[in-house]
Amino acid sequence: MSIDGCGAPEQGAPLPASVDVAKETVISGVVRAGDAPVEGAYVRLLDSTGEFTAEVVTSPAGEFRFFAAPGTWTLRALSRAGNGDATVSVDRGINQVAVSVAA
Repeated sequence: MSIDGCGAPEQGAPLPASVDVAKETVISGVVRAGDAPVEGAYVRLLDSTGEFTAEVVTSPAGEFRFFAAPGTWTLRALSRAGNGDATVSVDRGINQVAVSVAA
């Protein structure tokens, strides 16, 4: 099911059984302001050159998820609580990332 018709799956939902994490690269995580999760933050996925690739909106628990290729990515979170970036190098499987935002 998509949120607000944007086509992105619900971010807090479990991975579908059809996802083979041995072959897929999943970037998953939580946006936080201090210790609190940030609901409704826009999380952008930028490639290694800084080019925009995708965007999702975090769940009520601050969760987000992207399917990407192995490599280096930047996650940019934009929210009312503030903004923040995290750069990660990921490989196949589930890659957990925390993005902190501050005003």
